[in-house]
Amino acid sequence: MKVHEYQARQLLVEAGAPVPKYEVIDSVDQVDGAVKALGGGNLVVKAQVHAGGRGKAGYVILSDDPAEIKTNVKRMLSEPMVSYQTGPDGVQVKKILLAPAVDIDKEYYVGMVIDRAKSCPVLMVSKEGGVEIEEVAKKNPDAIIKEWIRPEMGITGAQLKKVCAALDLGGAHEAQTSQVIKALVDTFFAKDCSLAEINPMVLTKGGEVQAIDAKFNFDDNALFRHEDVQAMWDKSEENPAELRANEFNLSYIALDGNIGCLVNGAGLAMATMDIIKLHGGSPANFLDVGGSVTKDGAVEAFRIILSDTSVKGVLVNIFGGIAKCDVIADALIHAAKEVGFKVPVVVRLEGTNVEQARAMLKEANLDVLVPADDLTDAAKKVCAAV
Repeated sequence: MKVHEYQARQLLVEAGAPVPKYEVIDSVDQVDGAVKALGGGNLVVKAQVHAGGRGKAGYVILSDDPAEIKTNVKRMLSEPMVSYQTGPDGVQVKKILLAPAVDIDKEYYVGMVIDRAKSCPVLMVSKEGGVEIEEVAKKNPDAIIKEWIRPEMGITGAQLKKVCAALDLGGAHEAQTSQVIKALVDTFFAKDCSLAEINPMVLTKGGEVQAIDAKFNFDDNALFRHEDVQAMWDKSEENPAELRANEFNLSYIALDGNIGCLVNGAGLAMATMDIIKLHGGSPANFLDVGGSVTKDGAVEAFRIILSDTSVKGVLVNIFGGIAKCDVIADALIHAAKEVGFKVPVVVRLEGTNVEQARAMLKEANLDVLVPADDLTDAAKKVCAAV
């Protein structure tokens, strides 16, 4: 789960980080009140969407003219934002953040993720803030300083001192820098984040350290522990098909290919997408129906896959364990009748009750279902079909 920038700022404020004041609006009528609350002057106006590239798309502007701010707010709220992350249709802007422009001397990056290789959260900082950290990692990896933090201990005073020194923010700036970094780390652990970053953390020309942009992603499996975080979820920013899948306990992620995938197990789903690519195809989705899938859940999975008009074929790859092959076969037959398959569906079944499942499919006599002997055979057949 993701939250908007203004919500990330709120979390940092609650954790004690110095964050410039801000106002959030959702209509042009609110501009005058927001400008007055912020004391006027030069303001930054930022669209609140879950997509990057806002500045290049013209959805982050600086202005000290209320009339100009109103014109831009009206444009942002009425015209979808199109950037390299949104696709050609863009995304609709529902809220806009206004904040005083900061007179920046230097920019820094501070972020935290889980280091899977070391099974430990890692804090990453860099003097090269304000740009994509992936580009820094690619072009100048030595510019990223890492500090691994034990969850049971949190960040220690010695680690904070070390990180501040690495950023050349010791001495007079150490207390404020430590305050920002500790707030990020504490929030990461307290809210079960999968990613937390401040980019940029800035040193102003007045000598203050502030967090002026932030991003948080949360572990979906831990949301039941955080009603406050759940309340921040903006469903309008999510893919409708992914929301629909969530209601049926299906793990679905839309991709940009033309071969739909229905698989049980995340690892098998990844392998299925890989082998489709290997044989010249392109997967349209990741869809893991899980081990406890029901007939209704499997039928809904087909509805979701086939609601994507770019899908020209489907590969069903089931290795029956907890999810029995006959349940999937029953779902296939019902889906063919209820949903209607207008594209070829290649089926590879192995495991529990597989013979029973194959007999069911044979008896159903559905021409649109194409049986496959193994995964390689299935991938070749579906790629040829599309």
